[in-house]
Amino acid sequence: MTTEVPEVPEAGRRPRRPGRRPGAADTRGEILAAARRVFAEKGFDKATIRGIAREAGVDPALLHHYFDNKEGMFVAAMEFPADPSTVLPMLLAGPREEIGERIVRFILTMTADPAARERVLGVMRTAMVNEQAVGMIREFFGTAILGRVAEALGIPPLRTEAAFAQMFGVVMIRYILGMEPMASVDVEELVTLLAPTVQRYLDG
Repeated sequence: MTTEVPEVPEAGRRPRRPGRRPGAADTRGEILAAARRVFAEKGFDKATIRGIAREAGVDPALLHHYFDNKEGMFVAAMEFPADPSTVLPMLLAGPREEIGERIVRFILTMTADPAARERVLGVMRTAMVNEQAVGMIREFFGTAILGRVAEALGIPPLRTEAAFAQMFGVVMIRYILGMEPMASVDVEELVTLLAPTVQRYLDG
């Protein structure tokens, strides 16, 4: 009868710590899945970091490890191509009389990238057919984007909504309907055409 000899760790190898096996779970993915469920159930405004952490079964501090804030988590969950926390400072950090041009150029340049454009169009299509999704997106844009632009510029929210509605229509005609010549005209030509109109919305 032989006696089994316990395995001795190799020199220099650290003992494995208890807990989840490395790579056994996609924690970030699980958090995003939980975030989608909570956003769908409660909407953007009423969803909380604690509520999402509870749904994911993790400590709220872990959410801050992966995402700066609730907006960043929503952007990742919905696969938006841009985060307002980085985009808005860039748009607002220039002369007030050029904000229309910066908005138009940013949206047209972003959607010119195929990967970013597909995510934008995916959100737009979802908003047009899914009542639950349109509520989330409306709250997000109203709170995190349009509301902050209106506050920063000191203008009525209706004007910011009109400006972004103009660009929403341009993106739809250019990429969803594919109407010519809008579909193939150069970005800079569109910026020259549209920037004064968007600026007029914001200036009143």
